Amino acid sequence: MELDFSPLLDSWGYLLGGLGITVLLAVLTVLCSIVLGMALSIGRIYGSAWLRIPIVFYIDTQRAIPVFVVLVWIYFAVPILTGWNFHPFWAALVALTLNASAYAAEIVRAGIESIRPGQVRAGLALGMSRAQIVRQVLLPQALVRMLPSFGSLLTHTIKDTAIAAVIAVPELMKRAETVVGQSYRPIEVFTTIMFVYFIILYPGSRLIERLYQRVAHLGRS
Repeated sequence: MELDFSPLLDSWGYLLGGLGITVLLAVLTVLCSIVLGMALSIGRIYGSAWLRIPIVFYIDTQRAIPVFVVLVWIYFAVPILTGWNFHPFWAALVALTLNASAYAAEIVRAGIESIRPGQVRAGLALGMSRAQIVRQVLLPQALVRMLPSFGSLLTHTIKDTAIAAVIAVPELMKRAETVVGQSYRPIEVFTTIMFVYFIILYPGSRLIERLYQRVAHLGRS
């Protein structure tokens, strides 16, 4: 079998644009899911019972439903129910965020609850409010402890962006499929795309691990 990578050379700009959309979608998803996940986690830990019940239901539901199902439901079912059509990119962002925020909430909850209760009691004894204790005592330590888990969340989110191809988001995988359809060179194109994901994710994972090793002492108590 003779390999021919010329379609990749001819389409490198097109594929690079898809990579940019992939990275943008992943970064926005992680940022939104961390913010939403942090709010959900704090509500679950410190909220009243009437607030904790729907939060726990939401988290468990999103962790039980495949993100692919969430994506196609938002893109195809929501317009039928509401009459409001999503742009494919925003539909993918909403679906990925809804799914990832459930995992982010559990990461944040585990980080906060890993801090010794004595620090909360000490803060209360000093006259600090619960909000001050969370903001000034718990979160600075918990964020360091959560760093490896957030690194894994970023890695999984970048990989999950590939499913956005099913609703025609022009990210890397979708553009690779287009190049394959025009060139009939699936081995060369998809093998290259696989290495592109590896080149992005593997060094990023190692970088986060090195960063955690440098700052891990800040999370010890």
